Amino acid sequence: MTVPRIGVTLGDPGGVGPEIILKALVGGHGLPPASIILFGDSRIIAGEAGSLGLKFTADSWRESERGKAGIYLSEVGCPAAVMALHRPDARNGDASFRFFEAAAAAARGGRLDAIVTGPVSKASWKMAGLPWRGHTDYLESFYPGAIMSFWSERLLVALFSHHLPLIEALGRIRRPALLDFFRRLSAAAGRIEGGPREFLVPGLNPHAGENGLLGAEEEEEIGPAVEAARKEGISISGPHPPDTVFRRALGRPDTLVAALYHDQGLIPFKLEAFESGVNATLGLPFARTSPDHGTAFDIAGQGHADPRSMVEAIRLAGRFTASAS
Repeated sequence: MTVPRIGVTLGDPGGVGPEIILKALVGGHGLPPASIILFGDSRIIAGEAGSLGLKFTADSWRESERGKAGIYLSEVGCPAAVMALHRPDARNGDASFRFFEAAAAAARGGRLDAIVTGPVSKASWKMAGLPWRGHTDYLESFYPGAIMSFWSERLLVALFSHHLPLIEALGRIRRPALLDFFRRLSAAAGRIEGGPREFLVPGLNPHAGENGLLGAEEEEEIGPAVEAARKEGISISGPHPPDTVFRRALGRPDTLVAALYHDQGLIPFKLEAFESGVNATLGLPFARTSPDHGTAFDIAGQGHADPRSMVEAIRLAGRFTASAS
């Protein structure tokens, strides 16, 4: 039986990425049948496995082979095998980007069906001289319509804008850009079997502007964009009061909150599903998922990191590839 090819990138070697990946792959977590290819440096992997007391083996990945279930390694060397823990580091930034870049190139070339990315440090990427603020920013350079979204058992969220200073994010809330976002979100969700079909849009201001008393954005920008999308057949409503809209979506797998900026969506999502939530990039020709947490430098190297979000990221990648097949 042919199974999907899911690439997993090691993430920042100084954070918890190597730990949660190894725990996810060897911990008997009921991962989907797949060729799971780990993109990383074998020296880092061996060192992490040794410190965790885990027996980890992987065959070398040959890209010509299609769809044999198992765990494989795509060797991506980096200059130093021993990296700094607990803090941003240029070497770690360079290494984590190399792992991700190799997997992304394979996915763009049709040699992977999905990629699952270990957590990286934006500060480390900047120290390494990289111009992108994270995985999604890099992918947007190839696929400008990509959308950052977050998935859990009880709450689904997508972001109109993500890694921007707040003042810049607020300045982008304009009717044409919102309507374009709603169209792309509807199209991307429609390609996912069992995915969300109803979209709730929060307002920007308290009480969704209170009919203009607390702000004009709802009446001038957000509401007209929602109405235009509804006229095009998109199942969408809003603007809803932002302090209650997430409660309306909770426990409804067919409903997604289309948040207007990063923290509006991520504060309630991480409160609900920090340990098990998944970051998924929509609008790509392949699936891309990631744990919804960061590098957790403060607990790196201690063996205490929880792999549940990584496990769920691999499971969601398998679900997305099943929808595409």
